[in-house]
Amino acid sequence: MNVRERFRAVMDFQPVDRLPMTESYWWWDKTQNRWYDEGLPRHLKTHGEIAQYFGLDLHRIFWPAPQAQIKGVEEYDSLFRPAMDNPQLDRAEMEQYAREQQEGKAFLWCQLDGFFWFPRRIMGIERHLLAFYDEPELMHKMNRDILAFNLRTLERMGEFFRPDLFSIAEDMSYNHGPMLSQAMFDEFIAPYYRQLVPAMKKLGSTVVVDSDGDITDLIPWLDAVGVEGLTPLERMAGTDINRIRRDWPRWRMLGAFDKTTMHRGEAVMRKEFERILPVMKSGGYLPSCDHQTPPEVSLNDYRLYVKLLGEYCRTAAK
Repeated sequence: MNVRERFRAVMDFQPVDRLPMTESYWWWDKTQNRWYDEGLPRHLKTHGEIAQYFGLDLHRIFWPAPQAQIKGVEEYDSLFRPAMDNPQLDRAEMEQYAREQQEGKAFLWCQLDGFFWFPRRIMGIERHLLAFYDEPELMHKMNRDILAFNLRTLERMGEFFRPDLFSIAEDMSYNHGPMLSQAMFDEFIAPYYRQLVPAMKKLGSTVVVDSDGDITDLIPWLDAVGVEGLTPLERMAGTDINRIRRDWPRWRMLGAFDKTTMHRGEAVMRKEFERILPVMKSGGYLPSCDHQTPPEVSLNDYRLYVKLLGEYCRTAAK
């Protein structure tokens, strides 16, 4: 099987020769700089080049998002909204990704701004949380705008390829659970998911939400609006993927390997792989670091992690 075939099969809970060996979230720049000092060839610059150096399967993750220099909400209409009318996709890059996908060399992952994430990006954290109560019309206005931008982006992308995976960037949780109530989700987030998610699925893509923190309580909210999974499933925030698999057997997951074990030696890493192995065997799950690899992880630590990842990806497929 090739890279794309493995990914699609796993997401469909189908048998594979081995699980895909991927790193869902690329490494911190400080981690990458440490590795250069420890022997990673300095001519390897792109994430794809580094992934292939380690023997990981190739995937392309890209994030089309409206771009504008903005100092605050007051400039939103004049500076930001015009930037949202015409999504920009690099033609040469898109054509390259399309070739790699068609040849089975990579699976394609597109991330888009979500409806909790986007207003916060414009407002800042404090004003955003207060805006659910103080500025509801502004919240809906921004979410109508980012919905329109995302739908236009899907149309443009369809000229080149159909992504294998969509993730919606949100970060709606922290280590004690969601940062908003279900009532707030239903009023300000859900109506826009019900328009965006079907358009993503129409392209034949799996749709997940990207949120840090303990996301367990979000699952029924997201399931109700058509979302199929979550990432990165942070262990230190209390997320338990074995519990999620028990309660939501068809839920897709990416991540979950506790990044804080990666510099603590083989025995500790093996114990962590044994924790997630039952879910690896159950399908619908891509094991990888539960966020970007931290700078405490040496080049040799990471080589060992990749070696163990390959071993357990083969074991899980037996």
